[in-house]
Amino acid sequence: MARDLGLDEVVEHFTLDDDETALLRNKSGATRLGFTAMLKFLLFKGRFPKGRFELPDDAVAHLGRQVKVADAELGFYDFT
Repeated sequence: MARDLGLDEVVEHFTLDDDETALLRNKSGATRLGFTAMLKFLLFKGRFPKGRFELPDDAVAHLGRQVKVADAELGFYDFT
């Protein structure tokens, strides 16, 4: 797993806005969390993550709370 970012960076880079939340309407479970993680990582780093190992645990937890999906669900998401 990637290093934790700390609260300030997580909130700054991994908080969903209303437009991003609207993109999730037709997604659920691992797809909902995975899509969100891919989107926010792209906006943060300028590229897609190669896999779960690149996503900071604290960022995944923050995203999971926002989209109401357990962090563990990300293990079922196909990053390829």
